[in-house]
Amino acid sequence: MNAREVALTLLNRWPRTRRLADELLEEQLDSAHLSPPDRGLTTELFFGCLRQKLALEFLVAQHAAKKPRPLVANILDLGLYQLAFLRTPAHAAVNETVALAKQHASPTETKFVNAMLRKAATSDLDAMLGKAEPWVRLSHPHWLWERWQTRLGKRDVTALCVWNNQPPPVYVRLNTLRPPMAKNSASQELGPPPGIETEPTSFHPLIWRVVEPAGLFETAAWRQGEFYVQDPSTLVAVDVLDPQPGEHVLDVCAAPGGKTTYIAQKMQNHGQIIAADSSSSRLGRVAENCRRLGVEIVASLACDGTRLGRCLRGERFDRVLVDAPCSNTGVMRRRPDLRWRIEEPEIARLAALQLKLLGQAAELVKSDGVLVYSTCSLEREENERVVEQFIGSHADVRLETTRSLFPPRDGCDGAFVARFVKR
Repeated sequence: MNAREVALTLLNRWPRTRRLADELLEEQLDSAHLSPPDRGLTTELFFGCLRQKLALEFLVAQHAAKKPRPLVANILDLGLYQLAFLRTPAHAAVNETVALAKQHASPTETKFVNAMLRKAATSDLDAMLGKAEPWVRLSHPHWLWERWQTRLGKRDVTALCVWNNQPPPVYVRLNTLRPPMAKNSASQELGPPPGIETEPTSFHPLIWRVVEPAGLFETAAWRQGEFYVQDPSTLVAVDVLDPQPGEHVLDVCAAPGGKTTYIAQKMQNHGQIIAADSSSSRLGRVAENCRRLGVEIVASLACDGTRLGRCLRGERFDRVLVDAPCSNTGVMRRRPDLRWRIEEPEIARLAALQLKLLGQAAELVKSDGVLVYSTCSLEREENERVVEQFIGSHADVRLETTRSLFPPRDGCDGAFVARFVKR
């Protein structure tokens, strides 16, 4: 199978499962044995067609008298995405896509694909999309566009949707618990992980942007735990938590372990961290990441976050991080299928869960201890309103600070962080 065939397989599979697109992609790439460039093309085609789903459906409707069956629609999406968004030379985009149709569709359908793509190749697709409604042109659900426009205004909602439609950069966090990083950190001369083309960022001294991600997970630096792949936004909650060596820390909803291992790094591997999560299988990823990164102070706890008091039996902590399950609307650039999966009523359900988790966590904080609440959501119901409700029902907790990251403004994934102190 070549890159386009694998992408078509993924587009056919995605609507029939509730699994995440990146999980499907990883599984398919593992079995396809593609070259690094072809792996990159498969990823671009699959994720790109998911991001631009609404815009591609609009373009198909402009050229077709009736809606094609799903398989043919996916073949057309692949061709149109290459023409309209990748700017692939017309002959390559059309010929390769028609070859796909010959393998998977009927002769009549193949003729239709050929005729439609040849016509599209000579059309002004940008002008055509310019006539669509803005949420269609920018390929976001109408309800989400309206919600964001009401709160943000047209300029910011447009910037956010444009942001979400761009392939995200890859960032790594340097791990100072592993040599040579440990040696360099002592002299304050942190450099990039060896064997990887990277550049420094203004976000954080530990965060470097990967210039060429191909083969990143096959490098010696990865195997030796010298870095962890992590967006800059995810460091903010831990920096606000500010864990110190020797402390007793609880990380609620810890999997897959990015924040947990950064907490351990800030604690210099001295003290104890309880990494709690409701999923035992996901805790396995926490353990795996701890092993690779040389983290030695983490103990896992499989427990529903709303029942932690029962699981921990009166144990108290110096600092508690609640990285709550959320709508993930701040990370839509990294989750290309999320916009089509989430529904508006889910936001209210998640906010109720977040408030329960925060209330349970507050009971586990020592007097004068620190509690930090974080999400990767942009929605007020999950952020500011949860904080307001929490403060209103917990007189023994004082809000110290909040911080919000808005992707087009801050140049990284969206996030919200609130820090409380137990009276």
